[in-house]
Amino acid sequence: MSELALIIEDDLDLADIFAEALRSVGFTVEHATDGKKAQERLLNGEAPYLILLDMHLPHISGGQLLTDILKKDSRFDKTIIIITTADARMGEAYGDLVDFVMIKPISFVQLRDLTARLKPPQ
Repeated sequence: MSELALIIEDDLDLADIFAEALRSVGFTVEHATDGKKAQERLLNGEAPYLILLDMHLPHISGGQLLTDILKKDSRFDKTIIIITTADARMGEAYGDLVDFVMIKPISFVQLRDLTARLKPPQ
């Protein structure tokens, strides 16, 4: 598993901030803008080291991606999953299925500092 981070986020401005934070600590970044694109990427691509998962996505929700793919496909057993949501109740509802829940707004510094601690040792 490489140090690949997959951002699943439909807000392009947020995705850009998240990508910069992840790149600043050495991750290679890919981005999916909606649930359908994310589903295709997850089913057909390499398992990322880390996933930032927005819960409110067009076409397929983050919750559906989480329960239908990420928790059923053993390729993702070691993938670190971080929910990013403005909905604290939703974050709480799915919190036991993921490694971290971050409630929006999420700053560059918050995400950078968290993901820096999560990177595997060099």
